[in-house]
Amino acid sequence: MMLNWGIEAAKWRVAMNVISPVSFNRSLKAIFAGNTMAFFTPNRTGEYFGRMLYLKKQQMVPSVPLTIMCSMAQLLVTLVSGCVGLIYIKEKLIARFGGDSSVPWINAGLYITIVSAVVLTIFYFRIPHLVKWLAGRRATSKWGTHLRVLEDVNATILLSILSLSVVRYVVFIVQYFLLFSVFGVNINWWQAFWSVSVVFLVIAVIPSMGFFSELGVRWQAGIQVVQLYSSNITGIFATSLAVWIINLVVPALIGGLLILTLKLFRK
Repeated sequence: MMLNWGIEAAKWRVAMNVISPVSFNRSLKAIFAGNTMAFFTPNRTGEYFGRMLYLKKQQMVPSVPLTIMCSMAQLLVTLVSGCVGLIYIKEKLIARFGGDSSVPWINAGLYITIVSAVVLTIFYFRIPHLVKWLAGRRATSKWGTHLRVLEDVNATILLSILSLSVVRYVVFIVQYFLLFSVFGVNINWWQAFWSVSVVFLVIAVIPSMGFFSELGVRWQAGIQVVQLYSSNITGIFATSLAVWIINLVVPALIGGLLILTLKLFRK
């Protein structure tokens, strides 16, 4: 858990250095506070406001597009890995969900994911140029002003954030693989990597209205996909629940304590 959120803190710190340097300690506290706010809001929208609690006033508004940029990098890794995962388990999905009648739907999902990954890749690496273009248009100049901070983002920063996103993604997979072993789900590393990649893809594209709905999506996707390789439904459910508690519930509790301490300190 600490490795997961430590990498996210390092990633956000790299992004925030565009405005002004932020210590790793402050960055990690902001990440936990953001996770607490995200835990109780649809699609984790409260994350941006939670992170602001540990920023100076002049850093707050510019931090939002930088945080969105970090989320885009993580989503890009999820989409690309999900594409490969779908290709890897495609035949098993067809056999499990209705044979030939399911082929058009599975292919459509695969093509949409590939196109989305390509578009997001182009968008991600052209962020500074797109911001300049938006700022120069009368219709979007108002929004472009708030995004000006992204003009200072160079290729080195983008690659650093993307690289850390890849490492964090691998940590997610390792967590699942270790917990599969703990709960007796017989699945090898290769199968775990690509099946869990598809689970993450499903979680990323299906909107969640709160922490319990996200757990439901995680549980259902995990069972439907991982069951292609293991019939231990109880173990798959236990793994999904454990990952949810380790990565979201415990950090939300830590963030809640940090927010409470911060408010008391300010008073």
